[in-house]
Amino acid sequence: MPYRREIYASNRMLLMRPDLEYFWQPSPRVFLVVAAIVFLFISGAVAQVAKQAPAGQAPAAPASSAADKIPGAGLYNLLQKKSIVFPDIAASDKRLSSGQKFKLFVDNSGSVHTISWAVLGSAIAQADNSPTGFGQGWDAYAKRFGASMARQASSEFFGTFVIASALHLDPRFYPEVNPTLAHAAKYSVQRVFIMRNDEGRDVIGWSRLVGPLMSESLANVYWPERNRSVGDTFFRYGLDLATRAGGNMMREYWPVLYRKMGHTTRPVAAHN
Repeated sequence: MPYRREIYASNRMLLMRPDLEYFWQPSPRVFLVVAAIVFLFISGAVAQVAKQAPAGQAPAAPASSAADKIPGAGLYNLLQKKSIVFPDIAASDKRLSSGQKFKLFVDNSGSVHTISWAVLGSAIAQADNSPTGFGQGWDAYAKRFGASMARQASSEFFGTFVIASALHLDPRFYPEVNPTLAHAAKYSVQRVFIMRNDEGRDVIGWSRLVGPLMSESLANVYWPERNRSVGDTFFRYGLDLATRAGGNMMREYWPVLYRKMGHTTRPVAAHN
């Protein structure tokens, strides 16, 4: 005789078929996120190959310098001073100490971009009632805003400071000079998966890939209980990578906007 099994979670009763209770059934959005991550990875890899291919077309020099041997070396649109909107845009190509990476983590965690994204993202999540465990109302919005700030701060702590210091990675973003829209989009996606190390060479961006994953795993400590599944965790992780790519587009054009607002930027050749 058919029967139903009642499972109580967070004061709500969920009905489950007994033959499916031990199987996780991911929602379609999880598959979309996985597909997006695969697309971003392939795009980043292709972009890296495409960028390195024409490296030999630079003007001839009497002798190749050390910078010429660094993959992706070229001119960068560096800011004259650190931005309060995007503190991780490079204002210098000098090597960062562990202490400076810690300061960058602190600056990024409280930047105008981080707070603005938390305000906007929390409003969108509130309208979409996501995650459902937070509910609705001003208290729920405050929880979403606090959770967003905490996730970004922990992502910066793990990625910008801990992993970048341990693996000698440079967590800053280096905008290029006068990029076309297509190239800027390609470069922005590429820089999710590839970054410079302390020597100025392009390497796998472990801090940008592992940092958000560690952050989202930690978020399950304070995330609503009903929204702590593996699928929900990887969905948030996929969104983190996608929003990082979108943020990179803004970082790529920020020096141009900064200059048009009456400030100046300077192209500087990358070197060790």
